[in-house]
Amino acid sequence: MHTPIPPPTYLPTLPPIHDYGIAVVGCGGIVNYAHLPAYRNHGLTVVGCFDRDGVTAQETATRHHIPRVYATLTALLADPAVHIVDIAVPAWEQRAIAEQALAAGKHLLCQKPLAENLADARAIMTAGEHAQRWVAVNQQMRWSAGIAASADLIRRGVIGQPTDAQIWVSANTPWHMWPWLRDSVHLDIMYHSIHYLDSLRHLFGNPALLTSRHGRYPGQPELAETKTTTILEYADGLQATVMVNHHDASTANAATFRFLGTEGIITGTIGSMYDYPHGRTDTLGAARHGAALVDVPLSGLWIPDAFIGPMASLMHAMQSNTPPITSARDNIFTLQLVHGAYLSAAEARTIAPDSL
Repeated sequence: MHTPIPPPTYLPTLPPIHDYGIAVVGCGGIVNYAHLPAYRNHGLTVVGCFDRDGVTAQETATRHHIPRVYATLTALLADPAVHIVDIAVPAWEQRAIAEQALAAGKHLLCQKPLAENLADARAIMTAGEHAQRWVAVNQQMRWSAGIAASADLIRRGVIGQPTDAQIWVSANTPWHMWPWLRDSVHLDIMYHSIHYLDSLRHLFGNPALLTSRHGRYPGQPELAETKTTTILEYADGLQATVMVNHHDASTANAATFRFLGTEGIITGTIGSMYDYPHGRTDTLGAARHGAALVDVPLSGLWIPDAFIGPMASLMHAMQSNTPPITSARDNIFTLQLVHGAYLSAAEARTIAPDSL
């Protein structure tokens, strides 16, 4: 008789105190359809917002009933009602804003990627440590239902020792929604597959070696890579593979994950990658070897529901004085995988990420 699959614990929880004043810097699409809906759904306190385009900031404030629009970043940082600054700007602009906010004594939730180069990312991390303020990174896929539930089941030993992990995404991604991404010299790994690499780190730890290959679709309008395969190799023999294709115009799009171990398997779908940006709920199945796959019911969408996770973790850190789950220091390891992937592809060789 096989041991039944336990119901996973995967929904993020807020700490006892969660009425910290939050101010948003950057009022683009992701803030409006992910950050702010998640905060509203959990009763968090958003005290104001700022965008260098004042009209955009005012539209966001009106739509989400935010009481204050700041005329300048300086005014936002001077407001004693602001305890947390939620930064949602392009990566190359993040360091300057983060350093100013930390100097003003604010805790930070930074957008991913934390920076486009490791030097800027380490500078943000160091500034936070010097200011004695927490810096969390919005790697929210760790809190998406499928990944969070998988993490709980893996920790409980459902699959035994992990031996193989696969994430496969073949979709028709609407890059025209983000012209600046379409024209970026880095695309999939830096701005999309970073989620999968970070999630694999969350599930299995840091790999010893990385090999990555990148490609393009014929005649694509995007400047950089839209098709990638990345293999992570672990010291204990675990191999994890991420395969992504953003130009699948077929009606058979797929976004799946599969985690195999010595004693069982977890398999599921990444719901948000179907009919993006509308998406659907993740699915999950699990089984002990020799038993039939059992459907594990999940709730919520990656976008916006997972976006409460990094903010809740940051608030826990502020009360417990222990690092947030996606701290800036932790995120350096994710960025090593990102930059290792580009180096591996450019030089056609295997990389040791911790050498970067």
